Amino acid sequence: MSNINTKEPYQVILYYQYVPIESPEQFSKEHLYFCKRIHLKGRILVSHEGINGTVSGKKENIERYMEYMRSHPLFPGIQFKIDPHDGHAFKKMHVRPRKELVAWNLDPEVDIDPNRITGRHVSPKEFHQLLQQDDVIIIDGRNDYEYDLGHFRGAIRPELQTTREFPKWVRENLSDFKDKKILTYCTGGIRCEKLSGFLLKEGFQDVVQLDGGIVTYGKDSEVQGDLFEGSCYVFDDRISVPINHVQPTVITTCHHCGTKADQYTNCQNALCDQRHIVCPKCLEEHQGYCSATCKEGK
Repeated sequence: MSNINTKEPYQVILYYQYVPIESPEQFSKEHLYFCKRIHLKGRILVSHEGINGTVSGKKENIERYMEYMRSHPLFPGIQFKIDPHDGHAFKKMHVRPRKELVAWNLDPEVDIDPNRITGRHVSPKEFHQLLQQDDVIIIDGRNDYEYDLGHFRGAIRPELQTTREFPKWVRENLSDFKDKKILTYCTGGIRCEKLSGFLLKEGFQDVVQLDGGIVTYGKDSEVQGDLFEGSCYVFDDRISVPINHVQPTVITTCHHCGTKADQYTNCQNALCDQRHIVCPKCLEEHQGYCSATCKEGK
């Protein structure tokens, strides 16, 4: 993050909470009105199982929003991950009701309630220590393209593009590790709440999750993101954020020229829309297209 506007500083916040919400549709309408009234932009999902959001705005408006949420009877203990930014990280404000906060699509009889079953939360310091043990299995709870941009050293790459593929992947790839200590992590923690609970239901005995996810790990003053390689993918206009402040690395290369780069973009040809890594020079030269064919066929 660069060129922070000190006159009118902006912030981006990431948060979630699993808590029963009686009417997600009504809550979404009222919440959207409030967010627009205080000039926030972002994406918030609301379901019967809780809330998950990322929003941006001027610092004073973000503080007003956090104060409002903490005083709400549903969210007294809600935690926020806060990043400074040089402006809004979104173009619009959306608050949408959803069946699930994260699309697992589990059958109702096997669905996970993180308030009843979930992996043990560990601090960044403890997670850092566990990462260095020999007899642990490290599972990235995100999608493959997020892993490719950055991940913890030694983590297993999930061969999937959507969260709903996780149950099958776990059963086909991890069944031999049920007696091992399992470490799980994701961007902000929400996906691991159910992933770790699912692992426990599948018979894994010792499952932990990184409390607050990768973004919290990168902010810890003691750990400083050590042992994370590359950058962390985020679902807003920033695309990625740095995590490792001890020994930062770039582990991906430009789709066009092969030089080190860590910026994702989607092909400007709407029929293609391929997500690819591109360096600043090639982004300008190729105008956001992943190939000459896509450019010519626009």
